[in-house]
Amino acid sequence: MKTTIISMTVAALTMLAATASAQAGPFKQFDGSWSGAGTVSLANGSKEKIRCRANHKADETGDKLTLALRCASDSYKFDLSSDVSSQAGALSGTWSEASRNIHGNLQGRVDGGRITVFVEAAGFAANLSIITRGQQQSVSITSKGEIRSVSITMVKA
Repeated sequence: MKTTIISMTVAALTMLAATASAQAGPFKQFDGSWSGAGTVSLANGSKEKIRCRANHKADETGDKLTLALRCASDSYKFDLSSDVSSQAGALSGTWSEASRNIHGNLQGRVDGGRITVFVEAAGFAANLSIITRGQQQSVSITSKGEIRSVSITMVKA
């Protein structure tokens, strides 16, 4: 009898833990401060090394994410921020880039540790991908604007 009660208790606790984990929203693993480096490729063909810091904050449910990414090289910088919501894996939200005073909307998907979005504003569009695996995060941005591509690898601070 005692073994049955212990087994049932362990099974119930396991089910509760699995349910709590399943209920955590898709952004929880992106939460935190990150720093690292990468490369920016500009429209004129030049490439520069960049240093980056990010601070992402998921809400209590993990269904909303506030993202801030600041990067700089010797001659270039960008300051990207966004507010994103997820509903069944579909993303929507707003974004801005402070140093160029542009802002717009975004849409995309989140699946596991990967966020993939298309961002647009008047005269600008880009694809952005963020992949988080444990303590490492990779950011990739491609556009047809002044910045052609950005590739960044960061670690959790």
